[in-house]
Amino acid sequence: MKTALAFTLSWVLLVAMWLALNETLSPGQAVIGACVALAAVRGLVALQVPRMRVRSAGRAVVLMAIVLIDIVRSNVAVARVVVRPASRRGHAAFVDIPLELRDPVALAALGCIITSTPGTAWSGYDAASGILTLHVLDLIDANEMRRAIKNRYERRLMEIFA
Repeated sequence: MKTALAFTLSWVLLVAMWLALNETLSPGQAVIGACVALAAVRGLVALQVPRMRVRSAGRAVVLMAIVLIDIVRSNVAVARVVVRPASRRGHAAFVDIPLELRDPVALAALGCIITSTPGTAWSGYDAASGILTLHVLDLIDANEMRRAIKNRYERRLMEIFA
């Protein structure tokens, strides 16, 4: 019931907006507006975020603190590499990380964490195998990077969302 009401209300508001933007109440524009609004609302329904259930708000706060600290440390490390390239200890590389995490909301959160941390970029994810491909600007030890992602982020995300 709640979805049907939201669908109908969104459709009516979009048709009204279409007519207002076209500054007309002509039947032709009303039909076009209705069709455009129907397509838009159906597209929005397809993009609905699955319901998420946070099991532990306290663990989420701890994860946010860890991420904030990691972002600051990564900013310093990347600045050091940019300002003094000779201080670079590692090399740029791709790392494959097998993930146990399958929840789409938790994976999206992991993607945001990795992308917001300078020096790392989410390069790909194979849903069938659960392999995350990560690009690291200054990789020293691939196994240590795998352990860090799994222990610092994946484990905590599984505790929060699973």
